Order: sequence, then C-alpha cells, then structure tokens
Amino acid sequence: MVSVRGWLQCDDGQLAQIKEIVEADDPERTYSGGWAFPTRQYNNVSWAFYGGDIRAVSLDWFEERLHQIAQIPASYQDDEYDDRPRGLFLVSHDADGMSEWKVRNGDLVIGLPAGDYHYLDA
Repeated sequence: MVSVRGWLQCDDGQLAQIKEIVEADDPERTYSGGWAFPTRQYNNVSWAFYGGDIRAVSLDWFEERLHQIAQIPASYQDDEYDDRPRGLFLVSHDADGMSEWKVRNGDLVIGLPAGDYHYLDA
C-alpha cells in the first residue's frame, strides 16, 4: 500500500478544471474519493486536498492525474508571477519509503523529501 496526502493551491478557474479531471474518473474503479474540496473557498486562493491509502499498482493513476493538473495553464499571463496550480504531496510506500511530489511550474517533480516528514510514516 501507498499512503498519499497533500494539497494543491490554484485559482477558481483552475479549481474547476481540477474537479473536471477528478470527476472524469470512474469512482467505482479508482481512488478518486480521496479528493476533497472545501465547500467555502475564500480570499483569492482555492484549495484541493488528497488523502488516502492506495495500492502500489494504482500509483501510476495518481501520478497521471497530477501531471494533468500540473498542465493546467496560468489564468493570467504575467512574466513575474507563475499562477499555475502548485502543491505538495507526500507519498509513503510500504517498501520504498517516502517521496515528495511537487506540482510546480507546469510539471510534477518527484524526489526525496526536503523536510523531516518521516514522523508521518508511523
């Protein structure tokens, strides 16, 4: 099993696109039920959260969803500020340990945790 938990920050238009990506999955065949969206978003930032334990063979499914989300374009063209969706996910694999998945700059970057998050593996 793999424990996945994390968040994305975006704007309202991007959140609508994230929800479309999530809702396109068949809820009977995937772990899409791990997504949560606050019913009341406030200020100028919207949030999406994911938390769940999934089978290791389904991790490719989650990775593909994050790649799709990372490709959502910026709402405003501003050379100084990149407002594409961005976020952080901690992925803890029973055998392989923990990795850190960063959604930023239109891509998904997977690597070793930059912080001490191992207390979450307990």
